[in-house]
Amino acid sequence: MIKVLLATSLIASSFAALSSPLTVEEQRINKAKTAMPKVLNAFSSQITTFEQQFKSLNNFNDAKKLVKSYSFELWQSAKQRIIKTNNYDDRELYWARLLSSKVIRSTSPNFSPSAAQLNTLLSMLEEGSRGRTDLAFSSGSNKKIILTGFDPFLLDKNINQSNPSGVAALLLDGQIINYNDVSAEINTVMVPVRYEDFDQGIIESLLAPYYALNNVDMVVTVSMGRTEFDLEHFPGKRRSVTAPDNANIVYGGTQTSPVIPKLNGRPLPGNEFVKFSLPLSYMQNAKGPYKVIDNREVTTLDQTFKAPSYGALKNSVAVNGGGGGYLSNEISYRSIRLRDELNSSIPTGHIHTPRIQQFEPETEAKIVKQIKAMLEQSLVAL
Repeated sequence: MIKVLLATSLIASSFAALSSPLTVEEQRINKAKTAMPKVLNAFSSQITTFEQQFKSLNNFNDAKKLVKSYSFELWQSAKQRIIKTNNYDDRELYWARLLSSKVIRSTSPNFSPSAAQLNTLLSMLEEGSRGRTDLAFSSGSNKKIILTGFDPFLLDKNINQSNPSGVAALLLDGQIINYNDVSAEINTVMVPVRYEDFDQGIIESLLAPYYALNNVDMVVTVSMGRTEFDLEHFPGKRRSVTAPDNANIVYGGTQTSPVIPKLNGRPLPGNEFVKFSLPLSYMQNAKGPYKVIDNREVTTLDQTFKAPSYGALKNSVAVNGGGGGYLSNEISYRSIRLRDELNSSIPTGHIHTPRIQQFEPETEAKIVKQIKAMLEQSLVAL
């Protein structure tokens, strides 16, 4: 009896070692399946095949090869699918990624991966399925543009939420745009809505090589915002919102007590505000149904006002930058701060798109078309 109990205990312990608790994002999967089964089933055959292959793995090296190829294919398939279906739906990739990470966390292969090995596999899945391993420029165009989009967010409020910036990232990746005999290739990355990833330097690790070498011509970060397009002139350093991220973590401070984000365990360095450097006047010429606003409004501990110049913000403490006090503002601040620190001349800035209610494909189509027009107009100045 004792031997049986010991054997049972060892089996249970071994299984526990192979299984990792689901994340907050993964725990939303069942609710999402009920709310939008077609979205969750978009990549069901690929995910099922991945699960079967993962179960049959015999060592960590094979696991890395599988996850690397699968995550890259997931990104490629998502781009092809959104073009083929013309459905303007970024949600399919977001939920497919979570279904895939759930497989890695909860499926036992034929070897016992350590916690560190599981984290490596999960990181590889993230990087590949977000376009991080697909950033080579290949067209020979005159100019090169990096553009980032975001995952859907605030999903406990609207589980079926889409994000136009994510749609733009999927549709514009690899696109060649032309204006006045100038061509540009666009490469995109999808960014998670998680404070922890930002604090660990996800934006800095993504963009530092480009700024250090000055080898692209424009860096554009995009997120969902207000009622029109806003070009955020003065991003602020601090977080000042109580809204949770997609992991249901609130690191945002408040309007009266904004907090400084981290960078690899230390307070994020830099001035309280930084300055947008995209070719604003050219981008405002982009035709479309929405205004393209030069948004200079900021909030400091003293006041909310439209800053006439960067000098007007000297000695102020940031509460809200032009992009607010959430991760939309922060990706802009981090990218510009890094550009300035590395003495790069690459024009960098943030586009806030008009907001949508849950999922509005016709509206998102118009938004992406106008983003593309803004990028085309900018080529004159690059």
